Amino acid sequence: MSVPLAALTQRLSATPRGARLARHLTLNQLQVWGIPYDSDVSEAVAVIVAELAANAVTHGRVPGRDFELRLSLPTGSVRIEVSDTLTDQRPPKPGDVRHPDSLDERGRGLVLVEALADRWEVVKRDGAPGKAICAEVDLPGWLALVRGHGGAAREAGDPTSRAPSGSVRP
Repeated sequence: MSVPLAALTQRLSATPRGARLARHLTLNQLQVWGIPYDSDVSEAVAVIVAELAANAVTHGRVPGRDFELRLSLPTGSVRIEVSDTLTDQRPPKPGDVRHPDSLDERGRGLVLVEALADRWEVVKRDGAPGKAICAEVDLPGWLALVRGHGGAAREAGDPTSRAPSGSVRP
Protein backbone atom coordinates (compact mmCIF):
# COMPACT_ATOMS: atom_id res chain seq x y z
CA MET A 1 0.00 0.00 0.00
CA SER A 2 1.42 3.41 -0.92
CA VAL A 3 1.72 6.35 1.46
CA PRO A 4 -0.76 9.07 0.51
CA LEU A 5 0.45 12.57 -0.19
CA ALA A 6 -0.08 15.04 2.62
CA ALA A 7 -1.00 17.65 0.03
CA LEU A 8 -1.82 18.03 -3.62
CA THR A 9 -1.09 21.31 -5.37
CA GLN A 10 -1.99 21.80 -9.02
CA ARG A 11 -2.11 24.85 -11.28
CA LEU A 12 -4.93 24.67 -13.81
CA SER A 13 -5.96 26.77 -16.78
CA ALA A 14 -8.55 29.41 -15.91
CA THR A 15 -11.12 27.84 -18.23
CA PRO A 16 -14.26 25.74 -17.71
CA ARG A 17 -12.16 22.71 -18.62
CA GLY A 18 -9.68 23.58 -15.85
CA ALA A 19 -12.54 23.89 -13.36
CA ARG A 20 -13.88 20.44 -14.33
CA LEU A 21 -10.41 18.96 -14.05
CA ALA A 22 -10.04 20.42 -10.54
CA ARG A 23 -13.12 18.48 -9.43
CA HIS A 24 -11.91 15.24 -11.03
CA LEU A 25 -8.43 15.61 -9.51
CA THR A 26 -10.02 16.20 -6.13
CA LEU A 27 -12.16 13.08 -6.25
CA ASN A 28 -9.16 11.02 -7.35
CA GLN A 29 -6.95 12.39 -4.57
CA LEU A 30 -9.60 11.78 -1.93
CA GLN A 31 -9.84 8.17 -3.12
CA VAL A 32 -6.03 7.84 -2.87
CA TRP A 33 -6.25 9.13 0.70
CA GLY A 34 -8.87 6.46 1.48
CA ILE A 35 -11.93 8.72 1.46
CA PRO A 36 -14.55 6.79 -0.55
CA TYR A 37 -15.97 8.37 -3.68
CA ASP A 38 -19.60 8.24 -2.51
CA SER A 39 -19.01 9.40 1.09
CA ASP A 40 -20.55 12.56 2.51
CA VAL A 41 -17.09 14.10 2.90
CA SER A 42 -16.13 13.31 -0.70
CA GLU A 43 -19.36 14.73 -2.07
CA ALA A 44 -19.11 17.91 0.02
CA VAL A 45 -15.46 18.48 -0.94
CA ALA A 46 -16.23 17.88 -4.63
CA VAL A 47 -19.04 20.46 -4.62
CA ILE A 48 -16.88 23.00 -2.78
CA VAL A 49 -14.00 22.53 -5.24
CA ALA A 50 -16.38 22.76 -8.21
CA GLU A 51 -17.89 26.01 -6.93
CA LEU A 52 -14.58 27.62 -5.96
CA ALA A 53 -12.94 26.61 -9.24
CA ALA A 54 -15.91 27.95 -11.22
CA ASN A 55 -15.64 31.23 -9.28
CA ALA A 56 -11.89 31.43 -9.98
CA VAL A 57 -12.54 30.90 -13.69
CA THR A 58 -15.55 33.21 -13.89
CA HIS A 59 -14.77 36.02 -11.44
CA GLY A 60 -11.05 35.72 -10.70
CA ARG A 61 -9.66 35.16 -14.17
CA VAL A 62 -6.74 37.26 -15.33
CA PRO A 63 -5.84 36.62 -19.00
CA GLY A 64 -2.76 34.42 -19.26
CA ARG A 65 -2.87 33.39 -15.59
CA ASP A 66 -3.88 30.05 -14.10
CA PHE A 67 -5.70 29.28 -10.88
CA GLU A 68 -4.35 26.93 -8.24
CA LEU A 69 -5.96 24.07 -6.36
CA ARG A 70 -4.45 22.81 -3.13
CA LEU A 71 -5.81 19.93 -1.07
CA SER A 72 -4.39 18.84 2.26
CA LEU A 73 -5.21 16.76 5.31
CA PRO A 74 -4.64 18.89 8.39
CA THR A 75 -5.61 17.24 11.66
CA GLY A 76 -9.24 16.16 11.49
CA SER A 77 -10.31 17.59 8.15
CA VAL A 78 -9.83 18.00 4.42
CA ARG A 79 -8.60 21.50 3.54
CA ILE A 80 -9.35 23.01 0.14
CA GLU A 81 -7.63 26.12 -1.19
CA VAL A 82 -8.45 27.65 -4.56
CA SER A 83 -6.50 30.75 -5.48
CA ASP A 84 -6.50 33.15 -8.40
CA THR A 85 -4.46 36.22 -9.32
CA LEU A 86 -7.19 38.87 -9.46
CA THR A 87 -6.40 41.51 -6.85
CA ASP A 88 -9.06 44.20 -7.27
CA GLN A 89 -12.14 42.16 -6.27
CA ARG A 90 -12.64 40.16 -3.10
CA PRO A 91 -15.58 37.88 -2.44
CA PRO A 92 -17.68 38.42 0.68
CA LYS A 93 -16.39 37.09 4.00
CA PRO A 94 -18.00 34.15 5.80
CA GLY A 95 -21.32 35.28 7.21
CA ASP A 96 -21.61 38.12 4.64
CA VAL A 97 -22.64 35.97 1.67
CA ARG A 98 -25.81 37.29 0.06
CA HIS A 99 -28.42 34.65 -0.67
CA PRO A 100 -29.70 35.08 -4.23
CA ASP A 101 -33.33 35.57 -5.10
CA SER A 102 -35.09 32.42 -6.27
CA LEU A 103 -35.05 33.54 -9.93
CA ASP A 104 -31.39 34.67 -9.98
CA GLU A 105 -29.27 32.63 -12.37
CA ARG A 106 -26.05 33.23 -10.44
CA GLY A 107 -24.84 33.76 -6.92
CA ARG A 108 -25.18 30.34 -5.33
CA GLY A 109 -21.52 29.24 -5.28
CA LEU A 110 -20.46 30.75 -1.96
CA VAL A 111 -23.87 29.97 -0.48
CA LEU A 112 -23.07 26.29 -1.15
CA VAL A 113 -19.55 26.66 0.24
CA GLU A 114 -20.94 28.27 3.38
CA ALA A 115 -23.49 25.46 3.77
CA LEU A 116 -21.10 22.54 3.13
CA ALA A 117 -17.83 23.70 4.70
CA ASP A 118 -17.30 23.46 8.43
CA ARG A 119 -15.00 26.50 8.17
CA TRP A 120 -13.95 28.82 5.35
CA GLU A 121 -12.14 32.10 4.79
CA VAL A 122 -10.79 34.46 2.14
CA VAL A 123 -7.07 35.23 2.47
CA LYS A 124 -4.39 37.15 0.58
CA ARG A 125 -2.04 34.84 -1.29
CA ASP A 126 1.42 34.43 0.19
CA GLY A 127 4.14 35.74 -2.12
CA ALA A 128 1.85 36.20 -5.12
CA PRO A 129 -0.86 38.59 -6.25
CA GLY A 130 -4.47 37.63 -5.70
CA LYS A 131 -6.49 35.79 -3.12
CA ALA A 132 -7.27 32.29 -1.95
CA ILE A 133 -10.51 30.92 -0.65
CA CYS A 134 -9.87 28.19 1.89
CA ALA A 135 -12.48 25.78 3.17
CA GLU A 136 -12.37 22.81 5.51
CA VAL A 137 -14.66 19.82 5.79
CA ASP A 138 -14.33 17.82 8.99
CA LEU A 139 -13.32 14.21 8.46
CA PRO A 140 -14.74 11.76 11.00
CA GLY A 141 -12.28 8.99 11.74
CA TRP A 142 -9.33 11.04 10.46
CA LEU A 143 -6.73 9.48 12.76
CA ALA A 144 -7.67 5.92 11.77
CA LEU A 145 -7.59 6.94 8.11
CA VAL A 146 -4.11 8.47 8.42
CA ARG A 147 -2.70 5.56 10.43
CA GLY A 148 -4.19 3.03 8.06
CA HIS A 149 -2.59 4.65 5.02
CA GLY A 150 0.99 5.24 6.13
CA GLY A 151 0.20 8.28 8.25
CA ALA A 152 3.00 7.63 10.71
CA ALA A 153 5.41 9.50 8.43
CA ARG A 154 2.96 12.37 8.08
CA GLU A 155 2.33 12.59 11.83
CA ALA A 156 6.09 12.59 12.40
CA GLY A 157 6.39 15.98 10.74
CA ASP A 158 5.92 15.90 6.98
CA PRO A 159 6.72 19.52 5.95
CA THR A 160 4.00 19.55 3.27
CA SER A 161 1.33 19.20 5.94
CA ARG A 162 -0.26 22.47 7.03
CA ALA A 163 -2.39 23.28 10.02
CA PRO A 164 -5.47 25.37 9.37
CA SER A 165 -5.21 29.12 9.69
CA GLY A 166 -6.27 30.58 13.00
CA SER A 167 -8.69 32.97 11.33
CA VAL A 168 -10.97 30.31 9.92
CA ARG A 169 -14.42 30.75 11.40
CA PRO A 170 -15.66 28.19 13.97
